[in-house]
Amino acid sequence: MTLLPKIACLALVMNTIHAFSQDRVLYKTVQVDDLNIFYREAGPTNGPVILLLHGVPTSSRMYQPMLESTLSDKYRLIAPDFPGFGHSSWPSPKEFSYTFDHLEQVTEKFAGALNLNRYTLYLHDYGGPVGMRMAVAHPEKVEAIIIQNAVSHEEGLSSLWAARRAFWNDRASHEAAFRKSFLSLETTRNRHLGTSPHPQRIDPDTWTDEYYFLNQPGQADIQIDLFFDYQNNLKAYPAWQKWLREHQPPMLILWGRYDPSFIVPGAEAYKMDVPAAEVHILDAGHFALDEQAPEVISLTENFMQKRKGH
Repeated sequence: MTLLPKIACLALVMNTIHAFSQDRVLYKTVQVDDLNIFYREAGPTNGPVILLLHGVPTSSRMYQPMLESTLSDKYRLIAPDFPGFGHSSWPSPKEFSYTFDHLEQVTEKFAGALNLNRYTLYLHDYGGPVGMRMAVAHPEKVEAIIIQNAVSHEEGLSSLWAARRAFWNDRASHEAAFRKSFLSLETTRNRHLGTSPHPQRIDPDTWTDEYYFLNQPGQADIQIDLFFDYQNNLKAYPAWQKWLREHQPPMLILWGRYDPSFIVPGAEAYKMDVPAAEVHILDAGHFALDEQAPEVISLTENFMQKRKGH
């Protein structure tokens, strides 16, 4: 066989393997207490676990590019929807307390139901405060931490947070205006576009689908309650920073520079606590997978491979 047919044959095999990898994505539900928790899963069941925790107002759907990538050839990728998000249960705030403490408790029980005893945490946005609570509660379960635009230092909060702090300080006076802004199509769109000079890279379905989700019955109350509790994440920052300094977990920081809410100093601040942290500032916005999925996947693969080498 000549060289060219050999190369063509190899390419066909690799494409077949990758297609098989995409076909391996599973969509499941597990019961946690009285909640149905939906999750996406890919990869070998005996592979090292990467637990992917999503942000607002998205769901595990944001991780679909990673689930369909070559990461699932080696690693078991698990991406749940938090209560009140995606395809998980949406109990009323009268029946379920929408706080980050409560989301952490449910996510911890979810991990237990799947027998996930050791994992790398991949944390984005709201996934950050949930995952950091999990790390503090059970450091023995955390092999490494990957951060994608998730803040643990006040240096990472942009000027947009002034209005959000006003809402926390006086909910009654500011709630109507905050609801109007937070749940609007413009705000939902801006979460994805930010200040990106390449808006044509971003699929508009991402924000129109999220806007539709936010306008479903009951969602406004769920999201407002949860965001009101976000103030307790800022109060927990010193405890998280202390945990990072004491435990020095292997860390990979991936940060979209065009994020309107979480700014680049938030990425650099992690190195104050974990000097060996690997930091990459990406040509992307808050949802880096919108624009730079291949780069995010490649950096994650390299980081995980180096960890395996240790």
